[in-house]
Amino acid sequence: MATAAATDKLSSLKSAVAGLNQISENEKNGFINLVSRYLSGEAEQVEWSKIQTPTDKVVVPYDTLAPTPDNPEEIKKLLDKLVVLKLNGGLGTTMGCTGPKSVIEVRDGLTFLDLIVIQIENLNSKYGSKVPLLLMNSFNTHDDTQKIVEKYENSNVEIHTFNQSQYPRIVVDDYFPLPSKGKTDKDGWYPPGHGDVFPSLSNSGKLDALLSQGKEYVFVANADNLGATVDLNILHHLIQNKNEYAMEVTPKTLADVKGGTLISYEGRVQLLEIAQVPDQHLTSDSLKQVNEFKSIEKFKIFNTNNLWVNLKAIKRLVQADALKTEIIPNPKEVDGVKVLQLETAAGAAIRFFDNAIGINVPRSRFLPVKATSDLLLVKSDLYTLQDGFVIRNKARANPANPYIELGPEFKKVSNFLSRFKSIPSIVELDSLKVVGDVWFGARVTLKGKVTITAKPGEKLEIPDGAVIDNKDINGPEDL
Repeated sequence: MATAAATDKLSSLKSAVAGLNQISENEKNGFINLVSRYLSGEAEQVEWSKIQTPTDKVVVPYDTLAPTPDNPEEIKKLLDKLVVLKLNGGLGTTMGCTGPKSVIEVRDGLTFLDLIVIQIENLNSKYGSKVPLLLMNSFNTHDDTQKIVEKYENSNVEIHTFNQSQYPRIVVDDYFPLPSKGKTDKDGWYPPGHGDVFPSLSNSGKLDALLSQGKEYVFVANADNLGATVDLNILHHLIQNKNEYAMEVTPKTLADVKGGTLISYEGRVQLLEIAQVPDQHLTSDSLKQVNEFKSIEKFKIFNTNNLWVNLKAIKRLVQADALKTEIIPNPKEVDGVKVLQLETAAGAAIRFFDNAIGINVPRSRFLPVKATSDLLLVKSDLYTLQDGFVIRNKARANPANPYIELGPEFKKVSNFLSRFKSIPSIVELDSLKVVGDVWFGARVTLKGKVTITAKPGEKLEIPDGAVIDNKDINGPEDL
């Protein structure tokens, strides 16, 4: 139940939002609905005792999927039902780049977006299909993306862009929208998370247009996940089994302890995020539950955010305003003012779709580039590039990738690139930790466990052709 104070907050917020002419009526309504749900205190936590581990019927092992018919005509029919949608709202700022993250060069001079377009071009050429590419931008990436996609004009891939919603940040003190207080630049606003993909697809008119072309499924993935490629076996399975929603999950490693996991809950499949685990400050029981969530014994899989969703089902649920996904409160500070932004995640919508499943996919379908340490992996001899696909080198025996930790000197892409004359060979590397002012020569080979530490105030250069095998390097004398 909303309290009187919450009702007052909401009515003054409504009046202020009505005067914001930078956003549409749909956006205003969506925002007010989100805040209203948040203030009503809808329970976000789950009852731990009701959680059940999903069976193989609910989380289907990838290797049990029936193979796709190898008849090119049948494959074309499948592909003609598909749309690929990449979440393209993020900026490259954490990696020291300006503009959309999807235009960072990944390998051989090609960006994330180049690789995505090349992959779909090859599919369309091979099967005579017309799989379109949709890019969901945010107001942060829209203008740049519009210019960038012009270079694909002669491609056989139809590219459509649309914007996710733009919501005002809320000032915590008085619950007024930040733009109403004179903060009219981009800092007054925020994109409300990728859970917004479903209403935005509908509000933009793209959903109806796709349905009228006979499209049935959308494959949604983060633009920076190089493993998120069109998979015919998954598409075939969904169509055969009439699954309205499938989330690709993959086995957890200790690096993925915070990723959301799939559970069976009250007869439906549901995403469990760490935020929904009972507050660890309350009891020793809840601390145990947080540790259980992070463990790789009880919850063995996590969400890759590769999602396959039926378009008619999206339309039905958006029209009924039924996608009341868990709200993620994200407190921030803008110019010393404490603000709140409320977000939702696309994976959390799984529980509203009929016959929804998880598919336990190989780790190769999850290859995100979040930092320059990931960039080192994909630029190295651990991978090759083939028809736009990043393929792992079969010469590596270990199924896991090396663990790489680079110091702050390597954080920005430009600094990272300048510190390597060429990317080292890491096929036999287990882990690498680099601390301080370190510079790599050409044709360096790293094997086993390697730590390289430059003494404070000193520059450490790794010479051309060096082979470092299971060593701690603390100065030139160790080379």
